[in-house]
Amino acid sequence: MRFGKGMKSLTGWPVLLLVAGWLHLSSLALAQGDSPAAPVQRQWLPIPRIQSHLTAADLGVVINTADPYSVAVGEYYVQKRGVPPEQVLRVELPVRSSLNVAEFGILYAQIRDFMGPNVQALALAWTQPFSVGCNSITSALTLGLEPEACRNGCAISKPSRYFNNPTARPFTDLGLRPSMLLASRSIESAQALIDRGIASDATLGKRGAPLANAVFVNTTDAARSVRTRLFPPAGPVVRMGVNVMLSNGSEPPPLRRVILYQTGVTRQDAIDHKQWLPGALADHLTSYGGQLLDGSGQMSVLEWLEAGATASYGTVSEPCNHLQKFPHPQVLLLNYVQGATAVEAYWRSVAWPGQGVFVGEPLAAPFNQSFNR
Repeated sequence: MRFGKGMKSLTGWPVLLLVAGWLHLSSLALAQGDSPAAPVQRQWLPIPRIQSHLTAADLGVVINTADPYSVAVGEYYVQKRGVPPEQVLRVELPVRSSLNVAEFGILYAQIRDFMGPNVQALALAWTQPFSVGCNSITSALTLGLEPEACRNGCAISKPSRYFNNPTARPFTDLGLRPSMLLASRSIESAQALIDRGIASDATLGKRGAPLANAVFVNTTDAARSVRTRLFPPAGPVVRMGVNVMLSNGSEPPPLRRVILYQTGVTRQDAIDHKQWLPGALADHLTSYGGQLLDGSGQMSVLEWLEAGATASYGTVSEPCNHLQKFPHPQVLLLNYVQGATAVEAYWRSVAWPGQGVFVGEPLAAPFNQSFNR
């Protein structure tokens, strides 16, 4: 994690006012010059109430016919999730890590012209390309290219109008389609990922059921542990169906029934396959987790998925440690436990997503019966 000029003063989130004025984070923020070791008075943040969530009827799937992985995984996903065939677009793309601007422009136009107004989100059935220059492909397709980010990846980047927005109709209401890569290193592991997402639906948050664990880890890597001050209070929250666990150190104790795991490291060792519940979200704050196949020596977010998580997020180019460029712990958790899908919860949790790629099974929604409460 490199730091640009003056970045040491940006290890907190001084003030974040949401586009629609829902949330003010100054009470949990590090002011410039504060000590990262200062005591934190943790509290739950007010998050908008979620009334509905995306379904297969709202999803468009894009398949790259030049990529056997994409064809196999895309067709499997369409069949398993029951995506309407008229919402499946087949294109031909180069199979490499990044598209150039011209190639991206063709893809963007194909999706724009093909997907009808009922399509609210996108599943991209491939592992590569995962970027367009220094932008992630998921952000570029959702919010448009941000070429200025390539001049200085450590600078402030364009805010997302979808951040913490409760709408279940993002294209209708905001003119954007949040997108997620159905990415893995093999067809078999991608199919297992899809199966986990489907198996997760409506499994958690039931009255009297065991709680799921949401684990937030503060490591000795101070630069990558800046999210610590945004962690929620520890302890069981029965009405949410979760138990919040706060851990110090890069090696937390053995865990079970994990639905959310967030840490800040270049690499997480010894991930226990048995710890994850279907639908689990996991990510690590570092520079190159989103470089899916060539992470500059850092752990790729694909390793979370191969270990048994169902969705993740990482940056494809050097972002420095702006908190706004990474998933906000409470916004992510509180959207997910209200019944949002993985693609909705992850997208709503990142304020400046231009450099970040969203990966996993988009429609996983383990808490979705909470709408019936």
